[in-house]
Amino acid sequence: MNDRLSIDSADGIATVTLRRADKRNAVDWPMLRAWVAAQKALAEDRSLRGVILRGEGPAFCAGLDFPTFTRQPARALQGFLQPGSHGTNLFQQACYGWRALPLPVAAVIQGHCLGAGLQLALACDFRFAHPEAQFSVMEIKWGLVPDMSGTVTLRELLPLDLAKRLCMTGEVFDAAQAQQWNLVSAVEAEPETAARTLLARIAERSPDAVAASKALLHEAWSAEPEAAFAAERRWQRRVLAGKNQRIAMKRNTGQPELAYQPRRKGL
Repeated sequence: MNDRLSIDSADGIATVTLRRADKRNAVDWPMLRAWVAAQKALAEDRSLRGVILRGEGPAFCAGLDFPTFTRQPARALQGFLQPGSHGTNLFQQACYGWRALPLPVAAVIQGHCLGAGLQLALACDFRFAHPEAQFSVMEIKWGLVPDMSGTVTLRELLPLDLAKRLCMTGEVFDAAQAQQWNLVSAVEAEPETAARTLLARIAERSPDAVAASKALLHEAWSAEPEAAFAAERRWQRRVLAGKNQRIAMKRNTGQPELAYQPRRKGL
């Protein structure tokens, strides 16, 4: 981590805070690197049950801080070409890595959620927005296209014509419209409270089954039926008869006080 980001943990929930409030949490090189480092640290902590991703100050994330990248074009090109996991480069991994975490991630959105900030939020499992939040697929404003995993996450939520409209116009829209378009999970006056309430409910379930459910749904959602059924069998084998699966059975048959073990290694 660095001064662009902090992680605090309590009751199994990690709170990740973007800390560049004076720039509306716009993304620069240290912020980008901090996201990837945080993903690795969180994935290794098998005691965690969920992640809250939030921005310090009045904005969630206003997108890329373009001057910091245009001043170093060679470095930007290196980051663009640099290979990472899941076939990503550095910019894509910075967002998509949150989706790949084996635990639920909820974005808490206030103020601006633009460009890279929107792609960051879309990579989370859930998005809770304040009514006054503002959104945009902003890249077209700079003569660019979404390139931080947004094409993967947008296609799961929007029809193609609407995705084209947002990518081609860069129009700014509010939280109510974002919810109508299925880009946010809920609009709440206290979005962080709502996010924590949901993660607390999920934490009542086996962490192995939660991790496997997330991975299974991402793998099978757009797959052909045969491939989806194979994924169901494969992920079910990985959780079946594990310690937490046995604990879940006992918790439902008269031993609710039993505590789940940390998430199984490899999930």
